[in-house]
Amino acid sequence: MAEEIDSNNVDLSSSPLVLDPKSVSTLVFATDKRPVILFDGVCNMCNSAVNLALDWDPKGKLRFSALQSKVGRSLLEANGRNADDISSIVLVTKDGAFVKSDAVLKITEELTPAPLLPLKPAAVLSRWVIPKFLRDIVYDNVADNRYSIMGKRDECRLDSDGAFEDRFVDDNIALKG
Repeated sequence: MAEEIDSNNVDLSSSPLVLDPKSVSTLVFATDKRPVILFDGVCNMCNSAVNLALDWDPKGKLRFSALQSKVGRSLLEANGRNADDISSIVLVTKDGAFVKSDAVLKITEELTPAPLLPLKPAAVLSRWVIPKFLRDIVYDNVADNRYSIMGKRDECRLDSDGAFEDRFVDDNIALKG
């Protein structure tokens, strides 16, 4: 199952069928406090990163939603970002959001890969040792070239076989009842 991208860039947040962004944010974290990773749903590199995160997060500490989805757009707006901004990965918590290299490092802290890969200490150390502006220069360079590096798809990635059903935020949460 895949979600078609609205190529007309219609502002879904102004639709009478979609709840206001703050209400969506409240609903997303009402019964589930796990952070939500907002990723570019049509980017092959981003989708590969989501697959890696799913593999390296066996306890299911993280959830996912495409930036282009109703929930993704609402969470962006609720955290002071433009709903159409798909330029960066965003990690949204009930208390706020992390973007660019801060998001990547915070996500990395939550992952549990092979025992010999000390990702959490490396991520924490990187946040303190490498200045944010340098980390973001590298992040922006990769983000600006992500489509040319690994390509793009026509549809957002969704959990087609249901194996990670509880890990992808249901987009219907953004719709008015």
